[in-house]
Amino acid sequence: MKMQQYAVITGSYWAFTLTDGALRMLVVLFFHGLGYSPLDIALLFLFYEFFGIVTNLAGGWLAARIGLAVTVVGGLFLQVAALGMLLVDVSYFTVGYVMAAQALSGIAKDLNKTAAKSSVKLVSGDSESRLYRWVAWLTGSKNALKGVGYFAGSAGLGLIGFTASIATMAIGLCVVGLVSLVVLDKSMGRASFKPKLADLLSKSRRINLLAAARLFLFGSRDVWFVVALPVFLQLEQGWSAVAVGSFLAAWIIGYGVAQALSPKVTGLLKSEVPDGRSALRWALALAVIPSAMAVGLYTGVNPEVVLIPGLMLFAVVFAMNSAIHSYLVVSYANADGVSLDVGFYYMANAAGRLLGTVCSGSIYQAYGLSVCLALSAVFIGCVLVISYALPQRHGNPSMTAD
Repeated sequence: MKMQQYAVITGSYWAFTLTDGALRMLVVLFFHGLGYSPLDIALLFLFYEFFGIVTNLAGGWLAARIGLAVTVVGGLFLQVAALGMLLVDVSYFTVGYVMAAQALSGIAKDLNKTAAKSSVKLVSGDSESRLYRWVAWLTGSKNALKGVGYFAGSAGLGLIGFTASIATMAIGLCVVGLVSLVVLDKSMGRASFKPKLADLLSKSRRINLLAAARLFLFGSRDVWFVVALPVFLQLEQGWSAVAVGSFLAAWIIGYGVAQALSPKVTGLLKSEVPDGRSALRWALALAVIPSAMAVGLYTGVNPEVVLIPGLMLFAVVFAMNSAIHSYLVVSYANADGVSLDVGFYYMANAAGRLLGTVCSGSIYQAYGLSVCLALSAVFIGCVLVISYALPQRHGNPSMTAD
């Protein structure tokens, strides 16, 4: 029964992820085509990320009180509402209006994600190796599907236009939401106690450290990924909207596949699961990549020679970092009211995306892509410092057979 519920939650998470990736690409490319500046485009996502911070805290608390099903179904229908706001005539598209639609989408996404990530803890049993594999698979498959969404969004914009693409996604999510409403057990994930508002903030030192590291990790990606890179490729390199979307889709898909395979890469075959030292080592490897790309662009090397292989390598190493962090937070979290710890952690994730999004538009507009990449390296340096304080697992006490 638990596995059936997990399958429904995962399926809804995948469906949501497709629309989330497609919507992001549609908004970036469509509004850039309308003449919006890079900073204006970054502002469109400001509320998306800000309300993600709020929602992860509130969503984790809500799920612990009334179950994961409410957060899943509520997230799906809020995304339908956000898509519906974008079906109006283009003349209504002011920055403030689109920011409001993106705010709803941000709330929806993080309600859905909190439920999906929390459900893994409830169905994986006592095996740390199984937990690591399942977290890596869920997160990796989600990111691969988000990449498919990037491609679908850019292709949809070119083939059927902005409005038809938005309407298609809204109808599809309505169907998924209705199925989830009927099938899901309303009590799944409900805590045995009634969490208070004071429980929103984590009281665990290791989760607080991991959350801080996560903030800078995702800031290091989004500082170049969200606005700077797609605008650079389209404006300065002359790529078409479909070409930009296809490249970003390939990046996300490759990142997702690498993340799903991360247990094999990071030591599971040696009967090891990650700890604080694993996070430190992989952060060190990651820091080298944006530093090298920034130097290459600054010294005048052909941008495509620098960016295409560099960003593909970044995808693989970033995937290892993200998978390790995603496993550690679920492993550290208390099973009773797991969504509280998971929600707090992903609040920091959303804060990192917000930081990266704002910097991506403002830094690119003022200084260019090379400085965005240099700032990415600085953020990863912060991850390194924080990861040094994460606990190291001595021996292998938590490993059990599947």
